[in-house]
Amino acid sequence: MSSYDKYQTPLSTRYASKEMMTIFSARERASTWRQLWVWLAEAERELGLPIPEEAIEQMRKHVVVSDEAFDVAREYENKFRATSCYVTDNADLIFQQRALDLILPKLAKVIQNLQQFALQYKDMPVLGFTHYQPAQLITVGKRAAQWIQELMMDLEDIETVREKLQFRGAQGTTGSQATFLELFEGDANKIVELNEILCKKAGFPSAYAISTQTYTRKVDLRVANAVCALGATAERICSDIRHLANLKEMEEPFEKSQIGSSAMAYKRNPMRSERITALGRKLARLPANFTATFETQWFERTLDDSAIRRMDIPEMFLLADSILLALDNVTNGLVIYPNVIRSRIDQELPFMATESILMKLSTHGVSRQEAHEEVRVLSHQASDVVKQQGGRNDLLERIKKAEFFKPVWGDIDNLVDPKLFIGNCPKIVDDYCNGEVAAKLNKYKASLDKASTAQLSI
Repeated sequence: MSSYDKYQTPLSTRYASKEMMTIFSARERASTWRQLWVWLAEAERELGLPIPEEAIEQMRKHVVVSDEAFDVAREYENKFRATSCYVTDNADLIFQQRALDLILPKLAKVIQNLQQFALQYKDMPVLGFTHYQPAQLITVGKRAAQWIQELMMDLEDIETVREKLQFRGAQGTTGSQATFLELFEGDANKIVELNEILCKKAGFPSAYAISTQTYTRKVDLRVANAVCALGATAERICSDIRHLANLKEMEEPFEKSQIGSSAMAYKRNPMRSERITALGRKLARLPANFTATFETQWFERTLDDSAIRRMDIPEMFLLADSILLALDNVTNGLVIYPNVIRSRIDQELPFMATESILMKLSTHGVSRQEAHEEVRVLSHQASDVVKQQGGRNDLLERIKKAEFFKPVWGDIDNLVDPKLFIGNCPKIVDDYCNGEVAAKLNKYKASLDKASTAQLSI
């Protein structure tokens, strides 16, 4: 059957990296199962069981390549006293460990991109929005710092589940270790040694103290809660970028030959951010599946976890990987339009500056109550020009012409410098990006030094 005649997930054909696809490939899965048999055979032989070295050597030689290796593994499976969950569950933990190790530096790269961006624009005033209505000024860098903080939370959560991930090891059919106790003729200490050897070979610090036929599916849920939260963060960030693209204040990178719209040649649609939003939406909602899988496991194990985990675990990591590749591309090339930003500030700043004008008038002995009324009247007139006539905000011109405000005419231009209204934003950005963020990124310095920006097919 041609590949064109069967369904293929776009995560593997369009979005995810080769490295992530390899981790969850059929060959890697089968090879890891074989490797687990080899480790078990080596460990049991090391502990004194009569497993022929030549059989183990044959298994080693065929871990990746030939079908014969499967036959050797099957021949000795009963002698090793392991169930299929020994390979399937331990393999799933290995895959999740590798996948976590792959996405962590990619997430750090996105944070580094935004750190550099935030510091570059830490003191560029921009209109803030609450309820998506004009609010006090912040800076372009301060807004990016908020995105960074949310990604930092994701990084810390993913680091935590990676650090706490353990191995299942060899536990028997219900987790009682009974078959291994029989195998080692009642020597329980050898079971402890067996699992220590297996953990060391697989690269895990330890095995979970309690297992049933499987490791508890709470593990998958914990990992999912951390990884899938990245989807929500990505969706939120890219929603901001898409709104700012509409306002023409910020845009994602746009290739010279890129077509923004098939129907309207002049458009520059934020296609990368829209892709990330869609992938993020999918990822953010996967924990519901992991929750249901965990809570519906009965006693020592039911098999209704199998089919859904085969889909959900790879999909979770392929989604996270795809999102991070796209976010890296977007955040490394964000485009800012200062003149548009200033134009929007000029539409709102006159209203914000009235408090400063009132305070300045009070230093000249002018009644605040009377001044407040004068400002109110002129503000409504200016608002009418903006909303009813489609004109620009002319409040400051009106104030400069009104005799009541003559004592401060010469001060007005200085009172409306946008940088007077950004508060402590530059220092907030400096302190955060050069402090907490820099310290966290230092952990990933080796990978960041050799990282290049992800290239996307749009």
